[in-house]
Amino acid sequence: MKESFLQENFAERVGGNKFGKDTSVYKFEKIKRAKRAAQAANPDIKLIDMGVGEPDEAAFPEVIEALTKEVKLWENRTYTDNGINEFSHAASKYMKELYNVDICPETEIVHAIGSKSALSLLPACFINPGDICVMTVPGYPVMGTWTKYFQGEVVNLPLLEENGFMPDIESLTADQRKRAKLLYLNYPNNPTGASATEEFFAKTVDFARENNILIISDAAYAPLNFVGKPLSILSIPGAKDVAVELHSMSKGFNMTGWRLSWVCGSELAVKVFASVKDNADSGQFAAIQKAAIAALENQAEITPKICEKYERRLQSMTAALQKIGFPAVMPKGSFYLYVKAPKGIVGGESFASGEDFSQWLIREKLISSVPWDDAGNYVRFSATFVARGGAAEEAEVLSEFANRLSDAKFIW
Repeated sequence: MKESFLQENFAERVGGNKFGKDTSVYKFEKIKRAKRAAQAANPDIKLIDMGVGEPDEAAFPEVIEALTKEVKLWENRTYTDNGINEFSHAASKYMKELYNVDICPETEIVHAIGSKSALSLLPACFINPGDICVMTVPGYPVMGTWTKYFQGEVVNLPLLEENGFMPDIESLTADQRKRAKLLYLNYPNNPTGASATEEFFAKTVDFARENNILIISDAAYAPLNFVGKPLSILSIPGAKDVAVELHSMSKGFNMTGWRLSWVCGSELAVKVFASVKDNADSGQFAAIQKAAIAALENQAEITPKICEKYERRLQSMTAALQKIGFPAVMPKGSFYLYVKAPKGIVGGESFASGEDFSQWLIREKLISSVPWDDAGNYVRFSATFVARGGAAEEAEVLSEFANRLSDAKFIW
């Protein structure tokens, strides 16, 4: 078959004429293949899926009821562009109630069709060829990917256990500081589960001000906080001069597929984001925004219930792993448990990476996790496995999780 002329027309940013010809397999595809093979080989054993990074339950009834009502209304049929005014006011009120942060709903906040969309658009606002975006690894790569699309450079700062999974921003060189435009932070963190402190945020705000860098604080997991109160970087004095924060309806409200978030903080940064966004999409469906208002107005009831579930599950998972020798530490937030991978099994296989261990877990124990080898060999277990109620999660998942691992003698 003759090769299409399109092969030569692909942009270099997506691989140029090599696009589609890479034979390497992405780790998530490897996980999918291993899961299919394990289930085919063990049809009578249920796979425990702790790799999924999205809520296992639907949105709360009052939110679904609000959507059902709003979707029928004639006035909700049109484009919303940069969002409806009611949603901005509800999000502003939420920021004050939960984080004690004052946000002007008219000038310091704009909605987005999910945090992923926002992260892909922000580099278009700031990155020119040769500019630097500072990212943390392991982590969510979207903003870095789009930085490279715009011929910018990505500088990765490793999140190391000995640093409490906080990036060493002081390690940036003079040249990197000069060329850096954006600094990405994500706390509570995916995948490590670490939470930032006021001291760390204050230090980072000072650093950003000294070096003329805009902080992009991805706070998608901020409501899922197990120690103290949820924290926003915008609560730090002066932060709105050098930071914007992304908040999401996904993790703290079980609304992942609804695709709704907001960007808030620096008025000028929000203004340029809104301008770029206005040329990229026509806004999220008004009925979804109005249903989200119902969620935000009931955050004091909804989010604590979600948080309680994940904390309960993570405590059980942490205890089970500690019992068999894992150096597992209960996370301070998110719904992830990030643990160092063992080096091998006594009298059995050895693991050169987190991916090796993750594949063994699927193949031998029918437990799915996500490997991370960017800053040491680790795996991430998620507490978002499907189980209907506390009794079911303990009987059907958590006790079975502990049982399947109990007979293995790991080498550290």
